[in-house]
Amino acid sequence: MITESKTRHVEPDITVVEISGRLSLGNSLLAIESSINRLIEQGARKVAVDVSGLNAIDSSGVGLLVSCAGQMERSGGQLRIGGAQGAVAKTFEMVHLSRITPLDTDVEACCRHLGASSATA
Repeated sequence: MITESKTRHVEPDITVVEISGRLSLGNSLLAIESSINRLIEQGARKVAVDVSGLNAIDSSGVGLLVSCAGQMERSGGQLRIGGAQGAVAKTFEMVHLSRITPLDTDVEACCRHLGASSATA
């Protein structure tokens, strides 16, 4: 299955990156990583990664998410991941991804948490 990503904005200041298909080693993985890093460089400080359309992920895909979460943290922002299901959720659980970046049940929960963080800041 082809890996695809789309970006959209949720008011007032949340960027949602939707990833679907298979996130594994290859050109599309590099393109998605570049896209997220570009968003961070351009000033995005609240990013929700929607993986509900992802049906498979390998260690390279997990590494991408970890790398982007670290880049966001160094930039003073927050990255949350939402919507993991099936094999993707199981992989996240096995590698304890929740210790590195917050995982939510869906992207709406990501946006609620990100929105709440600005209300308490």
